[in-house]
Amino acid sequence: MNIPTNLFMWIMAFLPIIVLLVLMIKFQWGATEAAPIGLLITIITGIVFYKADMKLIAAESAKGIWSALIILIIVWTAILMYQVGEEAKAFVVIKNGMRKLLPNELLLVIAMGWIFESFLQGITGFGVPVAVGAPLLIGIGVKPMWAVILPLLGQAWGNTFGTLAAAWDSLAMSANLAAGSKEYLVTALWTAAFIWFWNAITGFAICWFYGKGKALKKGFLAVVIMSLIQGGGELLLTQVNTTLSCFLPSCVSLVVLLLLGRTKMYKEEWCIEDSALMNREFTEQSTEEGPSDMTLVQAFVPYFLLSALTLIVLLVKPINTVLSQVQFGLPFPETSTGYGYVNAASECFSPFQPFTHASMFLFISSIIGLVYYKYKGWIKEGGVKRIFVKSVTMTMPSGIAVIGLVIMSKIMSGTGQTVVLANGIANVLGKVYVVFAPFVGLLGTFMTGSNMSSNILFGDFQMQTSALLDVNSAAVLGAQSAGGAIGSAVSPSKIILGTTTANILGSEGAVMKKIIGITVPATIVIGAIVYVLVAL
Repeated sequence: MNIPTNLFMWIMAFLPIIVLLVLMIKFQWGATEAAPIGLLITIITGIVFYKADMKLIAAESAKGIWSALIILIIVWTAILMYQVGEEAKAFVVIKNGMRKLLPNELLLVIAMGWIFESFLQGITGFGVPVAVGAPLLIGIGVKPMWAVILPLLGQAWGNTFGTLAAAWDSLAMSANLAAGSKEYLVTALWTAAFIWFWNAITGFAICWFYGKGKALKKGFLAVVIMSLIQGGGELLLTQVNTTLSCFLPSCVSLVVLLLLGRTKMYKEEWCIEDSALMNREFTEQSTEEGPSDMTLVQAFVPYFLLSALTLIVLLVKPINTVLSQVQFGLPFPETSTGYGYVNAASECFSPFQPFTHASMFLFISSIIGLVYYKYKGWIKEGGVKRIFVKSVTMTMPSGIAVIGLVIMSKIMSGTGQTVVLANGIANVLGKVYVVFAPFVGLLGTFMTGSNMSSNILFGDFQMQTSALLDVNSAAVLGAQSAGGAIGSAVSPSKIILGTTTANILGSEGAVMKKIIGITVPATIVIGAIVYVLVAL
């Protein structure tokens, strides 16, 4: 690769991201409006300054459309699951049932905005916790914008070792870490330690958002216990079994939180009336009654099915092996820029495995839930048609944004712009670079919507950079993946998942503005810790 790594080229690579952020945060544009502008600038900079030809642009655009479609079927199936519950009035039952089970409103918000998302991220991932969590939070009276923000934060810590450690495995592969080796285990330890820090930040942030100092005091014990189980449990399990290191603590935390709700400190009704999170008009004026014969367990049937189905398919190896064999992807030729930046040919790019994909679990769970609710008489005449019409209608607007953003990320990667961004920082800063190592991971996830993709994109780069700088590679790689996990909270594609299911599409800028205030300082702290411990 002969791309000049100078300030001008760095600025040109960063320009699409700057424009995207300014339009969404400063001018409050929705992702649907901002994404095409960012894409256009990416294409122009790629052709004019990075010497990409139309063959490369076309190939990367096609890759982006294919990848976006795989994301969008998750959006549609998650919305389908939501509409099934909405039509059957299951969310009314969930709201009333959870309020009885957890009379302390802060604990209820923690449960539905952090702990349940952790559980979903542990097994499913791919944006499902955000898409599913937003309507559930609205159902208990959380304002729509906060109903998007909380699951974005709540799922982020599980992005590395969640989805049965898919993103971690990608990091290990990219950095050539042999499973079970000393380097592998030490890197996993560093990664889990940084993620534990973010996990605790998440819990305390939710308390602060709910009711500032008063809520922090009330929720302190609960957050400490949950973080010890989730973050501490994950750290310990990474040294035993990385595949289950997020899922098992998430399951335990869900059970422990329900038990905590029965203790003296949390069993009484408690709330902050002027909480910024809660829509009191909704909670006070909503007199809608759910089906009198529907229990809380029955209301959660689609979610129980989702959990069971995911676990069976992903953990039972003979089943997983058979179902994983069915896959298909698109072939792409080798492309290169005028600077010699090569994108290897692919016979089967980003293979789609329909029977092990999150969308299949969501779809099957939704259909079985639909049949069950229909059989019980909770979905009335014309309800099935309404479910599918509403699902398609809600999905369509977000498609433009998702496709635009994913194509943008593919072109940036395929033209070498993403690599220049990372190389530029490393070349200029020297050992101070380690402060920005987690930001590289965050950048990767911001652009791709996936911690796994970020680790694939930058894992080897982080390894090589740490070797050149003569610093602890395990700590740098840990910062990379932790930054990538945090980045999932500000990824535009995941924000769109939430705003779509919360029915506030167009509010992505406002959501991002709130989250950046937490994610950026946390990432800075992780970078500073790495610098103090390994670079001084």
